[in-house]
Amino acid sequence: MPRKTFGMQHGSGILTPRQRRLAWLGFLLAAVQAPVAAKLVSDDSWLFSLCVALMVATVIIADDGARRRPAGASSSD
Repeated sequence: MPRKTFGMQHGSGILTPRQRRLAWLGFLLAAVQAPVAAKLVSDDSWLFSLCVALMVATVIIADDGARRRPAGASSSD
């Protein structure tokens, strides 16, 4: 359910609320798994988890930006 603040409507994000929750869960799991794997594994395969966490974080940040943009604003502004 979107928040209403002083008559100004916010734009909808690129993720549904369910996808947003799953993105946060995926980010947290990958972010926790990376340092654990770095301790337990002798090679640098833990960097893959770090890259996945950064990509998911980028999507979450983009979704935040889309949600904070007023509903009538175009993306080229």
